[in-house]
Amino acid sequence: MINLDKRLANEREHGRKISENAEEIWGWASEAGQIRAQRRADFFIRLGEINAHSKVLEIGCGSGLFTEKVYQQTQAQIIATDLSEDLLILAREKLPQVQFEIQDAMNLSYANNSFDVVFGSSILHHLEMPLALQGIYKVLKSGGKVIFAEPNMLNPQIFLQKNIPALKKALGDSPDETAIIRWKLAKQMKAIGFTKVWIFPYDFLHPSVPKAFIPIVKRVGEWVEKIPVMKEIAGSVIIFGQK
Repeated sequence: MINLDKRLANEREHGRKISENAEEIWGWASEAGQIRAQRRADFFIRLGEINAHSKVLEIGCGSGLFTEKVYQQTQAQIIATDLSEDLLILAREKLPQVQFEIQDAMNLSYANNSFDVVFGSSILHHLEMPLALQGIYKVLKSGGKVIFAEPNMLNPQIFLQKNIPALKKALGDSPDETAIIRWKLAKQMKAIGFTKVWIFPYDFLHPSVPKAFIPIVKRVGEWVEKIPVMKEIAGSVIIFGQK
C-alpha cells in the first residue's frame, strides 16, 4: 500500500537537499542542458497553444526554470506550484511577477474547470500518477490541455537509474521516483477521461555532451527520433492529453 504522507515527506526533503544546485543536478545548467530545456519549453507552448490569454497551472515548478521560459515567451497568466518551499524561494527570486504557491500535486486545492493548460517538467514520475492525473483532469476546463515532459523508462540509463536503489541514491534521485512507460500511461489517461492522448519519445541530447559535439549529436538524435523501434530508447517522453 502506498504511504502518501511518507512520499510527500521524502519529496520535501529531496527539495531541501538539492535546492543549492538544483539546475546542475537536473542537467539544465550545461550548454547541452540549456538547449534541451528550450526545446522542452517550446513543446509546452506549442502543444498547449499557450498565449497571453491562457490561464495556466504549472505542476512541480522547482526553481522556476520552465516557468520563466513559458512566461517570457507568452506572457500567460501562470500559477506555478511545487511542494518544496526551498525550491519556491529560488523561483520567486527569479520571477517575482508570477504567482508561486505550495501545492500537493496529488491533492490540488483549485476549483474544477479553472485552467486552460496544465504543464510540468519531470514531475509526474515523482507522483502517484493516476491520482495526480485525476486531480489535474478536474481542474482543467473543458477542452483544456495537459502537457508533461518526463523520463522514459525504456532508455537504458534511466532504466538502471530508476531500478537499482544504490545507483538511484548515488545519482541524487528521491526514493519514490520512477519513469514513464508510455503505453501504460496512455491507457491510464484514457481511463480518466483524457482524449487525444499522445505520448511520444524524444531527446537523445544528453546534458553531458561537450559543446563541440552538440550540433552533430542534436542532428543525429532528431533523426533517430523518427525511426521506429530505435526512438523508443530516447531519454524523455512528451505527454499530451485534452479534456
